[in-house]
Amino acid sequence: MDKTEYIWLNGELLRWEDAKVHVLTHTLHYGGGAFEGMRAYKTDRGTAIFRLDAHWRRLYYSASVLQMQIPYSREELTEATCRLLRENRLEHGYIRPLVYYGYGVMGLNPRNAPVEVMIACWPWGCYLPHEMVDLKVSRFARIHPGTLVADAKVCGHYVNSILAVLEIRGTHYHEALLLDTHGNIAEGPGENIFFVKSGRLFTPKLGTILAGITRATVIELARDVGLEVVERDIVLSEALAAEEAFYTGTAAEITPIRSIDDKLIGKGESGPVTKMLKAAYSDLTHGKNEKYSHYLTYI
Repeated sequence: MDKTEYIWLNGELLRWEDAKVHVLTHTLHYGGGAFEGMRAYKTDRGTAIFRLDAHWRRLYYSASVLQMQIPYSREELTEATCRLLRENRLEHGYIRPLVYYGYGVMGLNPRNAPVEVMIACWPWGCYLPHEMVDLKVSRFARIHPGTLVADAKVCGHYVNSILAVLEIRGTHYHEALLLDTHGNIAEGPGENIFFVKSGRLFTPKLGTILAGITRATVIELARDVGLEVVERDIVLSEALAAEEAFYTGTAAEITPIRSIDDKLIGKGESGPVTKMLKAAYSDLTHGKNEKYSHYLTYI
């Protein structure tokens, strides 16, 4: 990790190495925190954060699932984030806000634990640093919405993703792919997934997956150019018969998929639809599409 100079913690800018928590911090033990991942991009008008408002809305929603009252307004967090980027002189990179239950109580009930807020940022290039990725279907199913609130970005949920990632450690696969408990395609450990077939774009419906902000943006961009987007259950055999496939996510952006379980998707090349959407997404995030200029918050 390439560290920066400052981290914003509970209203203060602290030096990176001084931003610490107690070992009995409640969320450290039980996973009851909420987080976001955002990206800032260098544009012709300066540094801009992509879809900041949407990320704040999702953070507040995720926190509410844990009955956690964030002690700052969205406006205060926006100003804190912009200040952090300016003070760190970060023109482009990754932003990680985290809301968590702090030190003060132990036991599963977090009611009397303080709610703490952290924002960090650092340079981060490609999350999946490969031209295309090869996937392995994980033996771990995506968390069931009847056991957890699956569309909330809660810290503890990501143990599911960690297990899937550890499973492919030491193999030739670049990333995992999780199915839901019914055997339908769900998503990657930290990405949503799309397939192209017969000129249409397919993606798993919401319910067992994270409502990705990049996912929603790609759907908008696809419909802008007249592509039909279908959100429904997708079985593995359908996925393997697709002509193109790609992952989406704030960290992953748009990453083409070459194979699933060593079976090539289409010709095993980045296809025309994937290339078109990848270019459109890059234009949008770098301030080159005026239609979507409202998605950028300049610092």
